[in-house]
Amino acid sequence: MTEPTDSDAAPQETTIEVGVGPWEGAWPGGDHWDPVLLREGDRRNVVDRYRYWTVEAIRADLDLRRHPFHVAIENWRHDLNIGSVVRTANAFLAREVHIIGNRRWNRRGAMVTDRYQHIRHHATLEGFGAWASDEGLPIVGIDNVPGSVPLETYGIPLRCVLLFGQENDGLTPEALSLAEATLAIAQYGSTRSINAAAAAAIAMHAWIRQHADLDAGHAL
Repeated sequence: MTEPTDSDAAPQETTIEVGVGPWEGAWPGGDHWDPVLLREGDRRNVVDRYRYWTVEAIRADLDLRRHPFHVAIENWRHDLNIGSVVRTANAFLAREVHIIGNRRWNRRGAMVTDRYQHIRHHATLEGFGAWASDEGLPIVGIDNVPGSVPLETYGIPLRCVLLFGQENDGLTPEALSLAEATLAIAQYGSTRSINAAAAAAIAMHAWIRQHADLDAGHAL
């Protein structure tokens, strides 16, 4: 029987620390700095420019640069994808995220990004539709249903609301009736649909490619 060698040993887990430790040297001046983070370090999932900033200061700075598109999600079944959609909306700097239906939603997938994102609740589709009409925002549905047009060739309005449905069910008939257009994502495999959070990311990025300052997006 051979003796085990070091190469046979179980691999050691390595812990990678995210962020930065306590501020070194004299603290900087300014209201946007968080004294707790300066003292203890900032391990949040934020870009480097926001290290040691307060949540309020980050939100205020983001508000100066938000894009003019909104994201809306039907929430009838407490869909686990909603948190991921919120996280993507934060990454692409959507103006607002709208939760339609149940007020409570699963925040786990948001990874705390909901702290930096404006979120509005609408109890009904009718109320959401009235709000969008008052704001002059066309509603663009995202779903692979009969009558949908290709997302890849559609000119998404600069100011609009991208409306998403639930996993498996997609958009309800009532939601589809509110949309000025419903867009389908090109697919080539055997599955009927793709994950709701993935579809939302693709649709938001389509808006980004058409309207956003791409150089600014790669400069963070």
